[in-house]
Amino acid sequence: MLNVYIGYDPIETVAYHVLAHSILRHSSIPVSIAPLMRTQLKGIYTRARGPTESTEFSLTRFLVPALSGFRGWSVFMDCDMLCRMDFAAIAREIGRQSDKAVLVCKHDYTPSSKRKFLNKIQTVYPRKNWSSVMVFNNARCKALSTAYVNRASGLDLHRFKWVRDGLIGELPIEWNWLVGEYKHNPRAKIVHYTLGGPWFKRYRHCAYAKEWRNELNLAQHAKAGR
Repeated sequence: MLNVYIGYDPIETVAYHVLAHSILRHSSIPVSIAPLMRTQLKGIYTRARGPTESTEFSLTRFLVPALSGFRGWSVFMDCDMLCRMDFAAIAREIGRQSDKAVLVCKHDYTPSSKRKFLNKIQTVYPRKNWSSVMVFNNARCKALSTAYVNRASGLDLHRFKWVRDGLIGELPIEWNWLVGEYKHNPRAKIVHYTLGGPWFKRYRHCAYAKEWRNELNLAQHAKAGR
């Protein structure tokens, strides 16, 4: 069973459900999906939301190893994504890089816009969007204690200051394809609507929007079989 945590924000509820449906629909291995909800982390996550945190899960994502009891492997994903791949591929990558502490897509880009969805500030920093898909080897991420996550700066968390560079494994960039930042790629495995997704009126015609709406329709009108 591969445990998957999806960041949850009330303003993007539909995005969470569509992503979860797309994961389940494509996966040939058992997956357990849980929303990472700030309202369910009282007593665990105590810091106030900062002005640069565009979502409720901006920093709570780093609690995944602790929530997993620092055992096994867990996946974190932003909710503003669409899965087009079988998660068995992630399981194979875990087997191939079992010595690493965390696996990520190592983006090397500068955001094209100073603002993103709902006019949120686009924060620019090294290793931008590395943390939007993370595959945690939980036992090797004990530095991410609840105490540390509650006190560390957001930049230290997102820039992976809590782990040695040599322990950061690499996933194919197609597993976190940035819509609006990268050219359209029919071979993208996980598309990431990082600037804003089709559930927002302003982005209803963005790349891969029709595919996202098709997934929403499938979730609403499910039929037996695949």
